[in-house]
Amino acid sequence: MGGQQVTARPARARIPAAPAGREIVIPPGGCTGWHYHRVRLNAVVLAGTLTRVLHDRTVVVHRTGTTFVEPAGIGHIHLGHNLGSDPVVLHVTPALPPGTPFAIPTPSPPGVTPAVCREHAA
Repeated sequence: MGGQQVTARPARARIPAAPAGREIVIPPGGCTGWHYHRVRLNAVVLAGTLTRVLHDRTVVVHRTGTTFVEPAGIGHIHLGHNLGSDPVVLHVTPALPPGTPFAIPTPSPPGVTPAVCREHAA
């Protein structure tokens, strides 16, 4: 048989590394409260199902394995709510310098009803 001989070499071991950031855990029934961020955040749902209510009252559901972006600024207030029976675990980037607040609490947007995260409706 002609041709070239192929030599199989073991792949180099690669250790997956999560990008620098923060892990957020929201217990069942938990709510983040209304807030916004000073910088854009990229999030991955590692476990559970997160229900977000956005500034315009849009409701968005994110299941395990999905990603989403939270834009920066007061024009993008929102809250996260865990309506499930398992904890929601998020990995959120970017990492912020020590002492920098991760989220800035804010009042709810106009027109939000008490049914949305009761303790943070007003």
